[in-house]
Amino acid sequence: MIVLGVILLIIGLLASISILWTIGIVLIVIGAILWILGSVGRQVGGRRHYW
Repeated sequence: MIVLGVILLIIGLLASISILWTIGIVLIVIGAILWILGSVGRQVGGRRHYW
């Protein structure tokens, strides 16, 4: 999810499309939150680790 967010950020920056920029930022933030929750041992979606 973080990688997809970065890709959308780059495409949004190069093509000057603000909606892709916004979606990319949201995906990066959500992916980082899930990654942090999974790495501290908290279950995310019934899984012990989130990849």
